[in-house]
Amino acid sequence: MGDFNLALVIVAIVVCILVFIFNVYLLINYQHPDDANQAYFPKFVVVFGLSIAAISILMLPADVANRQACQHAIYNGACNLTLPMKQLWLAIYIVDAILVFFVIPFAMFYYEGDQDKTIAKRLRSAMCWVLVTAIVCALLLGILYGLAGKADFTVRHLSSATTSFPNSFDFNNGQQCIGNGARQCSAYSANASSETTWTMRATFPEYVVALATIVGSVLFTIFGGVGIACLPLGLIFSFIRRPKAVITRSQYIKEATELGKKAKELKKATDALHQEERSGSKGRKWRKNVKAVEKEVLLLEDDVKALEEMYPQGEKAETAWAMTVLGYLAKLILGILGLIVSVAWVAHIVIYLLIDPPLSSFLNEVFIKLDDIWGLLGTAAFAFFCFYLLLAVIAGAMMIGLRLVFVTIHPMKWGATLMNSFLFNVGLILLCSISVIQFCATAFAYYAQATAAQEIFGHNLQSLRGIKYLYKYNVFQIGFIVLAGLTFVYYAAFGWRRKKPSGRFQLSS
Repeated sequence: MGDFNLALVIVAIVVCILVFIFNVYLLINYQHPDDANQAYFPKFVVVFGLSIAAISILMLPADVANRQACQHAIYNGACNLTLPMKQLWLAIYIVDAILVFFVIPFAMFYYEGDQDKTIAKRLRSAMCWVLVTAIVCALLLGILYGLAGKADFTVRHLSSATTSFPNSFDFNNGQQCIGNGARQCSAYSANASSETTWTMRATFPEYVVALATIVGSVLFTIFGGVGIACLPLGLIFSFIRRPKAVITRSQYIKEATELGKKAKELKKATDALHQEERSGSKGRKWRKNVKAVEKEVLLLEDDVKALEEMYPQGEKAETAWAMTVLGYLAKLILGILGLIVSVAWVAHIVIYLLIDPPLSSFLNEVFIKLDDIWGLLGTAAFAFFCFYLLLAVIAGAMMIGLRLVFVTIHPMKWGATLMNSFLFNVGLILLCSISVIQFCATAFAYYAQATAAQEIFGHNLQSLRGIKYLYKYNVFQIGFIVLAGLTFVYYAAFGWRRKKPSGRFQLSS
């Protein structure tokens, strides 16, 4: 057993190093040229935050593997050699909460500060904002923990009479207990009046994790419910709406001229907003117009990209068109695979979480059978389903953000992502990763039974005062399924429509 756990520790260290290297690669390739060789603190926060998010997702499969380390122990002390998963869970999520509510806001306030100010003034301004946020969060946490930071467990007093020890044992489904009575253990036949409520105060770290989970669960329900449908369907309908053939040169000139006019209008509006910013009149209307311009810039960029796809230019125009066709075929294949995973997720939620008693353990059984084939195959499939759920959350956030003007848009683009957009998306991923883990620990409770994650995100979280009713009545799961269904209807009604350069910019001032 000790050798097994040593191997698990080595694997965990190697995976953490690989995750860190991969996130550095993402940062280098996604960052905007304007941020090259500067903004080192926001970059460190981005890499560290992405690493924490990825590690937190991978910790659930590691928790399952850690549990199996002493599953067949031949001596009592074997389980003492396993990883301290409960302490690791609490540590990783306390760090998660600090990053989301303090470090990332500080980095964003500092990065977005007035460039005309000195570094000291920008630091002081960012620190003031974070300090106010910290005071408000500390007061809320302290008050809530003092008033409702308790867990209520329903327990039943069980008792059983004694009987003579038999000479032979003959137990089966019909006779589960010693004796020839009612074929039922008397402890299990205790009346309902023996039930009582056992109250204990939750630890403060567990309560912080619980509240962070609730905040993340609201976002997870909205973004995840939308994303679980739009992630695969968006890829499939993108293939359906693909350009079927190259347009003529005259058509290209006509569309490009129209987009050029819209770009000039957009530049005028941007210059006007810059003038308002310099004059100091940054009111509510100004912020609303800034968000509208951000949205229109993204839509205009999409139009330009679509036009370039329909009329490739240059010496390698034919190669570019072939790559475009292959890209859409890849989207179709990935979309079909993603749709299968999404349907499996929705079906599992309905038959295992929403129906009481569950019709089947479904994916839990699949993971267990995969483990029987090869020790880590079920764990790998388990990790994939957790990661897919996180990708669905990101896809849902991007879809909603592009359609609602009042939502701040922070797109991630290869070679053109500013640090404030990076920080915003990292904060969103970190906040939702807590809920993804909690959701997976609940959805795969049979496979992940007896793990530290289930203890924290299952029994304790679902027994906290006030919070427990959200889980008792499956509020988040029902909201998730409803939004997934509405998104599917939306794509069925409008997703097939072919997209063409539209020149959708309408802001006139």
